[in-house]
Amino acid sequence: MKNYICLLAAVFIGISGLSAQTTPGGRGSIRYVAVKSAALKSSGGFFAKTVQELVLGDTLTVVSEKGNWTEVRTSASPSRTGWVSSASLSAKRILASNRAVSANELALAGKGFSAELETAYRDGSKLDFSVIDKSEKENVSGNDLLLFLTEGHLSGGN
Repeated sequence: MKNYICLLAAVFIGISGLSAQTTPGGRGSIRYVAVKSAALKSSGGFFAKTVQELVLGDTLTVVSEKGNWTEVRTSASPSRTGWVSSASLSAKRILASNRAVSANELALAGKGFSAELETAYRDGSKLDFSVIDKSEKENVSGNDLLLFLTEGHLSGGN
């Protein structure tokens, strides 16, 4: 009986030790910026102050996760932490092939398109892409967006 209790205690201690280790998707795990640029924010929220701009491929260490936001530590400045939209991160490093990838190709890939696929759609369909192209060039400031949300009595965008 004594041996059984010792064995059970050893198993319990071993399992406790394993659960305390970093999980692949949790605290201490590595993430990479998977978009052309992403804002590192002072807190988790769309309208939080931007403290640094991150770029495609930047290496980050997860500090914590809350909702759609991940608190990270940058590898370039290990003392700097901030929050980034979880959708902008990947567990796998995104590497370009042996040729340079343009910002346009990266944007298309983020939408699930390749340059060839978009060309095929443009050439073979009667869809008007000019409105989409125009809207992609629009830039609305955070202040204007917040004013729109406030005046329209909409939620805060977090």
